[in-house]
Amino acid sequence: MIIYNRTEYKALSPQQYTKEKKRLQVELLKLQEWVIKENKRLGIVLEGRDAAGKGSTIKRFIENMMPKAVDVIELGVPTKKQEKNWFRTWEKRMPDSGKIHFFDRSWYSRALIQPTMGYCNEKQYKYFMKKVCSWENKLMNDGFILIKFYLSISKANQELRFHLRETSSLKYWKLSSNDWKAHEKWKVLTNFKEQMFRKTSTHEAPWVIINSDNKMIGRLNAMRYVLSAIEYDKKKTLKPKKWSKEDPVYKLIINNVRFDNLNKEQYDLLYKIKANEQ
Repeated sequence: MIIYNRTEYKALSPQQYTKEKKRLQVELLKLQEWVIKENKRLGIVLEGRDAAGKGSTIKRFIENMMPKAVDVIELGVPTKKQEKNWFRTWEKRMPDSGKIHFFDRSWYSRALIQPTMGYCNEKQYKYFMKKVCSWENKLMNDGFILIKFYLSISKANQELRFHLRETSSLKYWKLSSNDWKAHEKWKVLTNFKEQMFRKTSTHEAPWVIINSDNKMIGRLNAMRYVLSAIEYDKKKTLKPKKWSKEDPVYKLIINNVRFDNLNKEQYDLLYKIKANEQ
């Protein structure tokens, strides 16, 4: 298991975040070109609790990638046939040569949310946990490159994001009654999460833990990890920047609303909301 949280990103202003995101996206495009040229198959799994930022992280990854060679895979509610043939269901969704697939939740739903909410039985859960590592190794032995992220979020921040969705005229639909039910089972899911880390984080495919309490920092850390983990053509070593201290002019844009001339306390409060934006 790898905990990957680069501390220098904590000092970034929103303006510096935008510059660093572009710097990383330039390298991600080089990575994609290498995947296409060398006929590689890359899969990036993003797991985490509801509102941890999986979808928004993927959105920033692919923002400037070539659409023809990247796909976002979301299974949704599985059919009975898919539930019974779980590994086969995901084998069909693996990338072809020259493509990158981002998995917004993955086969690991069977290790996390399904047993937590009673969507699978104990026999299905145990079979999955017994077989998943050898199944992944078989894929990787066939040339598949696999990176597994778990986006970690605190209980308080999940509640905040749920309430922000609840009151948003554009994002209210992202919050369901099941989200709150899963939130109530926080400790149960935590136990399944810890078992998943113990049993399925291998040397070949470790779980990479990203702190996503601040979504902006979490996205940058995920991007940087992928770039550091793969040797692609024309790779540029991205040394940590020495971010210059900006003048204490506190301003922010949240949901397309601009806030100027803030004091430090106002800025800190609004920045917390900004960090939880999609």
